[in-house]
Amino acid sequence: MAGLGAPELIIVLVVVLVLFGGSKLPKLARSLGEAQSEFKKGTDGDAAEPVVVVDREDAAAAASVNGRPVVVADDAPNPR
Repeated sequence: MAGLGAPELIIVLVVVLVLFGGSKLPKLARSLGEAQSEFKKGTDGDAAEPVVVVDREDAAAAASVNGRPVVVADDAPNPR
């Protein structure tokens, strides 16, 4: 399947203009941009969640791979 060239894009734009009218095109473009922004926020939302690592040696590797915060969970009790 071939990509869209200039003639095809012009035809698509004319059809969109006829269907939605000139006054609704800015609103349509704005709503599409907002939807794209919300989608990006939704897909990037899990990046702030920390990665839980059991071994301290694995913590440095995990932090360098994905850039997320790393929480080290030690099995040994904390001596005081």
